[in-house]
Amino acid sequence: MLSAADRAARFLDLEKAPFTLPGSRILVQRADGGVTMRLAEYERRLDDCVVVRELRVFGADGRLAGLVDVRPERIAFAGGVSLTFDGPDALSIGGNGRWTIELTVPGSAEHPALESGAWTPALPSAPVAGWRTSGADDVLLRDAPDGGTVVRLSLAGDDARVRIALGTPGAPAAAASHSAALAATTRVWHDWFERTPSVRPDLADLTAFCWWVLGANIVTLPGRGDARAVVPSKIGYVGLWQWDAYFIAAGLRHGDPELAREQLALAFGFPTPDGQLPDVVHDEGVLASSDDLPPGDRDNLRRAGSAIADPSAPIPLTKPPLAAWALRALEGLIDDPAWFDEAWQTVARSQEWWFAHSDLDGDGMPEYGHPYSSGLDDSPVFDGELPVASPDLAGYLILQDDLLASHARSVGDAAAAERHARRAERTLALLEDMWDDDAGFFRSRGAGRPLAAETAVSLLPLLTGRLPGRIVSRMLEALDDPDRFATQWAVPTVAARDAEFSAERMWRGPVWVNVNALIAEGLAVSGYAERSRELVEATLALVQHAGGPHEYFNPLTGEKARTATTSFGWSAALYIDLAVRASG
Repeated sequence: MLSAADRAARFLDLEKAPFTLPGSRILVQRADGGVTMRLAEYERRLDDCVVVRELRVFGADGRLAGLVDVRPERIAFAGGVSLTFDGPDALSIGGNGRWTIELTVPGSAEHPALESGAWTPALPSAPVAGWRTSGADDVLLRDAPDGGTVVRLSLAGDDARVRIALGTPGAPAAAASHSAALAATTRVWHDWFERTPSVRPDLADLTAFCWWVLGANIVTLPGRGDARAVVPSKIGYVGLWQWDAYFIAAGLRHGDPELAREQLALAFGFPTPDGQLPDVVHDEGVLASSDDLPPGDRDNLRRAGSAIADPSAPIPLTKPPLAAWALRALEGLIDDPAWFDEAWQTVARSQEWWFAHSDLDGDGMPEYGHPYSSGLDDSPVFDGELPVASPDLAGYLILQDDLLASHARSVGDAAAAERHARRAERTLALLEDMWDDDAGFFRSRGAGRPLAAETAVSLLPLLTGRLPGRIVSRMLEALDDPDRFATQWAVPTVAARDAEFSAERMWRGPVWVNVNALIAEGLAVSGYAERSRELVEATLALVQHAGGPHEYFNPLTGEKARTATTSFGWSAALYIDLAVRASG
């Protein structure tokens, strides 16, 4: 029977899925005739994070040794040379016999540091980098035609190797040899795959790959005591986004509940004094306000402004309130009552923040003060004026107050339970006022005015399980209508009939796994278990059809949308969660 590592290896193409290691910032991807080495950095493009522009291997005959196989623990080149990790901050390239390696690196061939095996990528995770060898009998440096330097190293002998490390080049190797480094990397991945959740045979291959994605997306945050964050993607999203952490924890809990708890601990660990949870936790701090953004981004946010809030003031940035939803999913899996008590208190303070500080017009219904706080940055509900009262936010707040009331009852706090329950009822009444019976969907409101856009946010109040039957029936009609949400691959994030529908543009039509998962859960709690199962199976089929857990999907073709990130954390985690649910 195939191991989980064998199954995952089928997807490792060094393009959509780079070669990496849990806890490492290093990414290895295909380059012309070889590979390139980049780093995953917060708010930096991969092309700006190159450590080795090109790494190529040549055999004893001088011919290029192409890539022949990729597995989680190593990349194999023709002729018996392989590349693996030597700890999280170094790569080891080794083999037997005679072979040659060429590295194209930044810097001048005449620079003294490079002559001694060091260069300067000037990145936060790698201010310096270096190479050292075991078994090299010839070293040649020459200028690369398009800039930088080609370092050519000829090696011979048993277990000869080149080690490329971040940091001081003379630092001792983590492993005594290339074979020892390969063995250590193999153990890391073996231990990770040992936790792969069990699912139906037809779902096993992609579940193993999705589990690899979650392991591959682990980074340590040095500024946070080396906390482990499972980032949305090492290809572009290097930090812990609050919303992503909740969805990622939902998948992690099936194989590594402690790591799932760590994600919530980071998301809950840095509230503002008034209880707001930050949008992002990253190496250098948190993103909780427009003041935490670079100047250009701050200017863009303030130009967007708000019809009610002061557009010149800092804009709070957070994510939708699914904290209690995520916390509930971990109960019974972690034995730490004190941590849960503190976490529930943090969630309760966060819920108070929404009503005290994000009800910008004072009507009792909190709004999104900026698209960033919705998680749906590009949705057409934000094409008009801010702030936006949106039915998804109302649904999340009702669900969160219901869960807080349930928790309060379980610990004997009758007053808190009554307070949360009473507010949930008020919010539910305000949500029902947003229903447009003629149009057949909940209308968002921008600066108090109803918006024309029909989007998937109108379906998310199903999560409350408390909508009137007449409204649920109309929502089911929308889900069944090919002109609305019954596209070839459902559920599109904007109704197909809407003037703003686009099959490719982020939140303006493509399918997102998290939206599907929430709608499926909403159908189940609203009494439509079979419809929920159908959507779960359709979502699993979509990810399989597209070849992996991409960021978002074209609803007409079922393929990865053109600009979507690959190996995306919450898509992988929720595929696992849905696969476990479908296999139960």
